[in-house]
Amino acid sequence: MKDILDKIKSNKEKVPVHVAIIMDGNGRWAKKNGKERIYGHQEGTKSVKEVIRASVNAGVKYLTLYAFSKENWRRPKEEVDFLMELLIRSIESELDELKSNGIRLLVIGDTDSLPEKVKDKVDNALEETKNNDTLYLIIALNYGARWEITQMTKKIAERVKKGEIYVDDIDDKMVASHLTTAGIPDPELMIRTSGEKRISNFLLWQLAYTELYFTDKFWPEFKEADFYEAILDYQKRERRFGKISEQLKQEK
Repeated sequence: MKDILDKIKSNKEKVPVHVAIIMDGNGRWAKKNGKERIYGHQEGTKSVKEVIRASVNAGVKYLTLYAFSKENWRRPKEEVDFLMELLIRSIESELDELKSNGIRLLVIGDTDSLPEKVKDKVDNALEETKNNDTLYLIIALNYGARWEITQMTKKIAERVKKGEIYVDDIDDKMVASHLTTAGIPDPELMIRTSGEKRISNFLLWQLAYTELYFTDKFWPEFKEADFYEAILDYQKRERRFGKISEQLKQEK
């Protein structure tokens, strides 16, 4: 493990500042192992802890985890109820460790629509960790990118209607400043587990130039070493942003 981490750190300028993860496959992993789906969600929390630790070790500054989507409400009620309870228990059990390790919790998504008990726990954790800056742990909770873009459009339209801004003032920077991720850099790397190769309504605006990494491992199987492997793969890539390789070489 130390060798792979040293290799990552030796190329420090190419360590992604922001990594986003779609934590997929809890239910399928549980079924493969002859367990109920909720067992997979429980085991998935262990992978969350490993990835948070790995992010700190590797020097990643922002880590966004897709915890619960707008579409997840369509799942069986007993599974949704369990996920909400698991979220509460996780915040309660991990809050002291987040604080002691300098990790700040942030949340993006439609938190107003969450159960009151969940909102209270989230709000408390946000307040308790607000002065930390070792790692920004961003939880996408009751989140959907289409919802986010719709809300952004409404906010900007309302400002135009009030005469605060003109239509010609609207540009990329203004759009970004009205998203739930305002002030957070776009992810350089997005990881999805379980073998699925899609973004599933996750950070559609922010992932415009993000490098995508897909693994067949289910989320409960994804550990610290797997996270490092994803970063190593990212470090081998050339990010051109519309330019050609020769231009990038000339700019160095």
